[in-house]
Amino acid sequence: MDSTPLAPDKTIALVGLSGVGKSSIGRRLAAALGMPFRDADAEVEAAAGCDISEIFSQYGEEAFRDGERRVIARLLAEPPHVLATGGGAFLNPETRRLIKEKAISIWLKADVDVLARRVARKGNRPLLAGKDAWEVLRAQARDRYPTYAEADIAVETGDAVHQEAVTAILKALARRTAEASS
Repeated sequence: MDSTPLAPDKTIALVGLSGVGKSSIGRRLAAALGMPFRDADAEVEAAAGCDISEIFSQYGEEAFRDGERRVIARLLAEPPHVLATGGGAFLNPETRRLIKEKAISIWLKADVDVLARRVARKGNRPLLAGKDAWEVLRAQARDRYPTYAEADIAVETGDAVHQEAVTAILKALARRTAEASS
């Protein structure tokens, strides 16, 4: 892939809680940068031959996380792209180390109320199945935010249209590039 002034020479890994928009923002970001887009959850499902809910119910979260770690390691060995990770992927120390080594990590943040409203519209999140989404996400935010804070860049996405988040990410990447070259 030809490198443009915007396209980084490393994969961009999006991290954050469920519902923050890693996949939808990631697709738009990849298009803006002229980079391929990869979704770790979709890649895990393809590798397993079943959806994530089935993996959780048949094999448990530990088996899912092991497969997720292996899939992300494989994806990070590929040429630069935009990668949407699962909400818990960055918590795995080995995955986090690989992302730090081979990618630019971007933590997408939004208010828990916004996230709970978004995930309530979808029933495909095994860690939220049959539970109060707001309570689960609030607990996850408390537990996960210190680890997400290790990301290279943090972008507040709020409840705005995803294109605004893409614009904020592009500005943050441009700042990072300018700081690195000065």
